[in-house]
Amino acid sequence: MKVSKWQAVFGVVMALILALSFSGCGAVRAKVAVIPLNGIIVGTSQAGLLTSGGITPKLVRDYLRRAEKDSMVKAVVLRIESPGGSAASSQEIANEIRCFKEKTGKPVVVSMGGVAASGGYYISVYADKIVASPATLTGSIGVISEFIYIEGLLEKLGLEMEIIKAGKHKDMGVYPLTDEQRQIMQAITDDLYEQFVSAVAEGRNLPPETVRKLATGQLYTGGQALKLGLVDELGGQDRAIELAAELAGVTAPIVEEYGIGGFWWGGLLQQLRLLPLGEDELTFLKMLEGWQAVPRY
Repeated sequence: MKVSKWQAVFGVVMALILALSFSGCGAVRAKVAVIPLNGIIVGTSQAGLLTSGGITPKLVRDYLRRAEKDSMVKAVVLRIESPGGSAASSQEIANEIRCFKEKTGKPVVVSMGGVAASGGYYISVYADKIVASPATLTGSIGVISEFIYIEGLLEKLGLEMEIIKAGKHKDMGVYPLTDEQRQIMQAITDDLYEQFVSAVAEGRNLPPETVRKLATGQLYTGGQALKLGLVDELGGQDRAIELAAELAGVTAPIVEEYGIGGFWWGGLLQQLRLLPLGEDELTFLKMLEGWQAVPRY
């Protein structure tokens, strides 16, 4: 049977493609996706100028869908740098990570940066493994709600606020809390606290009572967290990538880092987040953005 020149060329090309695809038992084609999660955890409705670059459920969902659709991605590393944030958004993100694992079977490893605390720890608990640096600040398992009363400031500015409400407690937090309202907020805080404890116990396979003893709201270093069972290993991002590859059963993977790249305003937003504002100033400005009295991890 006569073979044409083009058939021969096609055969050679296909042979090369197959050789590259299967060289090293497929390890060359396998990838580990590194997903950066930086900033405060917020909901989409809370994302404004002060939270540009924060962590939202949509951001995490989009990244995980990208990793799910890419058949070459065999494992995911979440590089988390976050002091926490919205309780509801932290729960939603943690659930997205758990569903991704169950649906795809791809292992997920968390690599903690300088800070992965409170909500930053909450979104880590369903990972297959957690890697922290010895100096990482993590833990802070607890709940907080903050109220800022601005009546005095409005008076100084010559402004007056009038509220028309339907519902006894609809203006709760605008004026100093009554004893009854404090009890309401404490009950909400306690409920969210128990939800946090349950998530850590489930994700880390620890008894709830053990977690409750650790859940004082305090920070732990990576070294302390390792001894307490809150993380699995000490190391940096490179170790997390190695561990993810080991869990996926691949060697020498391609490391693909996800990120916003390419947008002209990306650098500008990074600079805005470096404005010299203290925590009190940021809390006040966030309150003006609608964060008032939102319980957070």
